Amino acid sequence: MQYTKLGNSGIEISRLCLGCMSFGDPASRMHAWTLDPAKSKEIIKHALDLGINFFDTANCYSAGTSEEYLGRAIRNNVARDKVVLASKVYFNEGNLSKTAIEREIDGTLRRLGTDYLDLYIIHRFDYGTPVEETMAALHGLVKAGKVRALGASAMYGYQFYTMQLAARDNGWTPFVSMQDHYNPLYREDERELIPVCRQMNVALTPYSPLAAGRVARADWSADTLRSRTDKVAQGKYDSTEEADKAIAARVNELAGKYGATMTQITLAWHFAKGVSAPIIGATKTKYLDDAVGAFDVPLTAEDVAYIDEPYQPHKIVGAL
Repeated sequence: MQYTKLGNSGIEISRLCLGCMSFGDPASRMHAWTLDPAKSKEIIKHALDLGINFFDTANCYSAGTSEEYLGRAIRNNVARDKVVLASKVYFNEGNLSKTAIEREIDGTLRRLGTDYLDLYIIHRFDYGTPVEETMAALHGLVKAGKVRALGASAMYGYQFYTMQLAARDNGWTPFVSMQDHYNPLYREDERELIPVCRQMNVALTPYSPLAAGRVARADWSADTLRSRTDKVAQGKYDSTEEADKAIAARVNELAGKYGATMTQITLAWHFAKGVSAPIIGATKTKYLDDAVGAFDVPLTAEDVAYIDEPYQPHKIVGAL
C-alpha cells in the first residue's frame, strides 16, 4: 500500500479509499445490493489487512446503516487512531444549515460509535444556505473537536472557490479534500474544479473512479444485481455509451499490453492524473486485491494521452 497526506491536513491516508455505500440494510430501499453486517465486516477487515486505512461513508447511505456497519467493523478490528473515517452531510433535512450540520454530525458520530470524525465532507453545494453560515458551522465542529478536517464533494469550481474564500477571509477551517465525479469517461472537472483544487493543494479523492465498472471490464454491462438495479449508474453513463466505449476499449488494450486488469489500468490513470486516493466500492474481497495491483502498473504519459484522446465533452453529472 502507498500513503500520502490529505491535502494540507497532515492526516496520512492510504492511496486507496474504501467507499462504504456498498454496506447497509437493503430494507432502507436505497440500494438492493448492499451487504449485511457480516459481509461488510469481511470486506472492511480485508481492506485493513491490505493496508487501507481510509474509509468513506455518508449519513444518507442506507438510512445510516452504512455508518453503523462501518463503525462496528472498525471497533472489532483496529484501534480507532489507526484509521481515517470520513462521512458526509447534505442529503438531510436542512441541507447545510447550521442547525442541520450540528444535528447531523452527532447522528453520524453516534452511528459510527466514535467521538470524532477525521474528515467531514459536504455532499453537495447548498443553494439555500449562505456560504458563511455553512463554513462557520463546519469550523465550529473542528473547534469543538468533533471533526479533524473538512472536505467537499461534487460542485462547480466557482462554488468551491467561493467557500474557500469565505473560510480564508474569516479565519475559518478550509477544505482539504474534494470528492468529485472523475474517471476516464467523465473528465468535466478538469476544466475548472480540479485546477482550483491544485492551486489550493486540495487532495482529490474522486468517487466512481471506475465509472461503475464501465472501465473495469471488457463488456459495458454486467449481469449482476447491482448492474441490473443501479439506476443512478445507468443515468450517469449509459446515455454516452457509444462514444465512451472507445475509451474503455483503449483501457482494455493497455491492460493486455501490461498484463494487468482494466481496473488496475484505470486506477493507475488516476494516480498519473495526480489523484490522492480514488474511492473504490467493493462487494467481494477479490476486487480489493485487484485494485491494489494498480500500484505496480508503469503507466506512461503516452498511455494516459492514449486513453484521453477519444474523450468528448459530457453533460455535467454530479454538481447540482
